[in-house]
Amino acid sequence: MIESLPRREREIFETLLRLGEATAVEIRQAMADPPSHSAVRTMLTRLEAKGAITHRTQDNAYVYKSVPQAAKVRESALKQLVKNFFDGSAAGAATALLGLTKHMDNDELDALQKAIDAAKERQK
Repeated sequence: MIESLPRREREIFETLLRLGEATAVEIRQAMADPPSHSAVRTMLTRLEAKGAITHRTQDNAYVYKSVPQAAKVRESALKQLVKNFFDGSAAGAATALLGLTKHMDNDELDALQKAIDAAKERQK
């Protein structure tokens, strides 16, 4: 779903995900190069119409929150990142991520090994 959003709507959606819940003002304040307040509100309305977010009223303000489960959003964003920056190579993305890590504990290394072993099994 995220990859189908226009750039600014995706930026607002991702900002909202990072914040958890937020008003239009809070979302705009958290953005590096925010559009106008009315543009943020318009895009929030569009995102709500698409079923990506919902709102509740608190102290005469709309408080927005994303609808998708965090795991689905992470997966969608990661797929887009791998597609755009690693030519679709999950191994390339994983290698790059591991290169950023200075220290990994044994539990993390074991989890990675299990994921590699499971991927090998799927190839058989």
